[in-house]
Amino acid sequence: MTSIGAAARRATPRTIPSWLILALACAGQFMVILDASIVNVALPAIRAELGFTPTGLAWVVNGYLLAFAGFMLLGGRAADLFGPRRTLVAGLLLFSAASLAAGLATAAEVLVAARVAQGAGAAMMTPATLAVINTYFTEPGARARAFGAWSSAGGVGGMIGAVAGGAITTGLSWRWVFLINVPVGALLIAVALAALVTVQSARREPLDLTGAVTATAGLAALVYGVMQSAEHAWSSGRVLVPVLAGLLLLAVFVVVEARFAGRPMLPLRLLRIRGVAVGNGMLLLFGGITIAMWYFTSLFLQNVLGFSALLAGLGQTPAAVTFMLVARASAALLPRAGARAPVLGGGALFVAGFGWLSLAQAGGGYLTGVLGPTLLVAAGIGLTFPTLMAAATAEAPEGAAGVVGGLANTTSQVGSSIGLAVLATAAGAAGSPEALADGYGLVFLIAAGLGLALAAGGFLLPRRA
Repeated sequence: MTSIGAAARRATPRTIPSWLILALACAGQFMVILDASIVNVALPAIRAELGFTPTGLAWVVNGYLLAFAGFMLLGGRAADLFGPRRTLVAGLLLFSAASLAAGLATAAEVLVAARVAQGAGAAMMTPATLAVINTYFTEPGARARAFGAWSSAGGVGGMIGAVAGGAITTGLSWRWVFLINVPVGALLIAVALAALVTVQSARREPLDLTGAVTATAGLAALVYGVMQSAEHAWSSGRVLVPVLAGLLLLAVFVVVEARFAGRPMLPLRLLRIRGVAVGNGMLLLFGGITIAMWYFTSLFLQNVLGFSALLAGLGQTPAAVTFMLVARASAALLPRAGARAPVLGGGALFVAGFGWLSLAQAGGGYLTGVLGPTLLVAAGIGLTFPTLMAAATAEAPEGAAGVVGGLANTTSQVGSSIGLAVLATAAGAAGSPEALADGYGLVFLIAAGLGLALAAGGFLLPRRA
């Protein structure tokens, strides 16, 4: 139990309803995931008003994701050093201020800078919300249920993003896609200040600046290089230089943490914990599976079946609801079922669902070709995501809940970025609906293979999470 956890345990029965703390953690994660998707439908309107080039427009999305992945490990360490309350409030303040700047932006450069700042704020919020769960929910059953609710909140954010983005952009303006965060952020800041306990780490450790710089720069360079592969060949300098630079910086980070850091940002002994090591390795695979499901299924609906962006979002809603329901049920059963059974079941659903989805063709129907298999895949995501997050974070030692949570989310985000780049290459360039269907079919077959690998890795997980 951390010093923060001990204080929380003393305060919670007297003054802090557990449902309020859980609602705060879920709402923070909801905002983070919502803003990763809500802007997509608004991009054409943003381009028309601010004069973005096609290449520049992508950075309205990529700027957020790049900062989110790059700063998450640092955000997790901040939660350990300064406490979940301070880190969450600071993240919400930065996120809300950046949202205001984005909503008022009159130049393309200002909007991209605001999106980067939003991503940095989100990178503080996500590990802080996980640290809140690990700190305030110490009983295994309650913690598992909290993880399920937290996972479902992310699913709700992703599901609502596409639909809400279209509705807000059409009914109001693209600016309200960002401005809506300001009053919501203010409310969450007030709740966090009222509900959470302020306890700083008893050891008052200094921040490992060398580790922070090398980890953040390395992750950012790696993700940036992978993103560049969407427009340039993997052999091009625009991809290879940042990828190699990122890997080199991460190697330096490992050496610094192992040999030179007096108080390492990421103590490498954490990677000797079975759940942390195996859970993060599987989250790397899981990132590719989620990209195949949500991103490429949306493209299939729009580019092959001819759905509008709004209809594609609605078409994915049944799968998102399935994910949320299964995630809640899976998390509730986790203390009794253990970690292996849900991952094995999820892997089987991935193989079946993506295998079925790979057969969908142009001219096919939504109900038979898309709805059925996506429900299977969504159920698999609901089984595996809360399980992997619990396995990767549940054994975090005293004072390390934030950095372990940040590591788990970083791994998943990097897996999504690499998965997007690799699967986009497999999907091929634009063509006829028939050609695109073949490319997406290959993507779904690769995702089925990732599901099989995930199921095999399930045997390496601890029996209990």
